[in-house]
Amino acid sequence: MINKVILVGNLGKKPEIREFEGGRKVANFSIATNESYTNKSGEKIKNTEWHNIEMWDRLAEIADKYLDKGSTVYVEGKIKTDQWTDKDNNTRYTTRIRVNNMQMLGGKSDSSESANAATPPPAATPQVPPAVNAASNDPEEEDDLPF
Repeated sequence: MINKVILVGNLGKKPEIREFEGGRKVANFSIATNESYTNKSGEKIKNTEWHNIEMWDRLAEIADKYLDKGSTVYVEGKIKTDQWTDKDNNTRYTTRIRVNNMQMLGGKSDSSESANAATPPPAATPQVPPAVNAASNDPEEEDDLPF
């Protein structure tokens, strides 16, 4: 079975960071992806989908330091869904993407720029590797498989 998500989108706001006992950190934010098409009437339609993102540990630290509202990012991860019962005894669900790989793409974007926007001048570019892979990013997934 495969549970893999790849998204390129823009942050809706600066990541919210929480720190837990033992030093673990989590970053939560949302990114928007856009899809455009022309309907049968010839009208151009643009749909925006919002995705809840969760990053742990080193990725959370990088998100806190370098990501801001409007930043364009490439993320890989898996879909996680939580279920709970609210105060009115209704079953509720929340779905998020738990990221294990992230790459910063260019600077802030507006709606007229593409996800492959030009990189800002070198002085404004964060001095971190362009891609960060967090193999131990999933707090529930601790195994010693060789692959």
